[in-house]
Amino acid sequence: MSRGFVKEEDQEEIPMVPPRADLPLGATNYVTETGLHKLLSEKDRLIKDKELSQQDNEKEQRIAINLINAKLQLLNERISSAKVVNLNDQPLNEVRFGAIVSLLIGDAKTPKEFQIVGVDEANIADDKISFLSPIARVLIGKKVNEVAVLKIGKTDRTFKIVGIRYS
Repeated sequence: MSRGFVKEEDQEEIPMVPPRADLPLGATNYVTETGLHKLLSEKDRLIKDKELSQQDNEKEQRIAINLINAKLQLLNERISSAKVVNLNDQPLNEVRFGAIVSLLIGDAKTPKEFQIVGVDEANIADDKISFLSPIARVLIGKKVNEVAVLKIGKTDRTFKIVGIRYS
């Protein structure tokens, strides 16, 4: 049927779903055990939201359910591709995925801690950085007292590793 014969109010609105954190094509979706639990909790919450969704009219209800289904589809893809890294298997003296790293940044006198985590778990406000971030890339493989250098434009930012732990 031609779109010219469809009433404007009968046209279904396609929900816009924000993309999940970027995971480049071909990159392994590493997650911590905590990260996987957060993804599964998010899935449970979306399922409950879907079950409890009640809108004033049928069209709004369909749109709300379509939005939740779209979010669930993206989330299920992330969960199914997740590869949990056992932090107990990581080398204690080297920065690897899941490490909580104490760093002296530049000329700072007090260290700052960051944990290297999966893309969905990363949140700078919680001091969690993605393993794909430039900072994590220069830190991975380093040991205590080594200095990692990140080039930012024409300047170099230094990160001295003063502690590594896994928990």
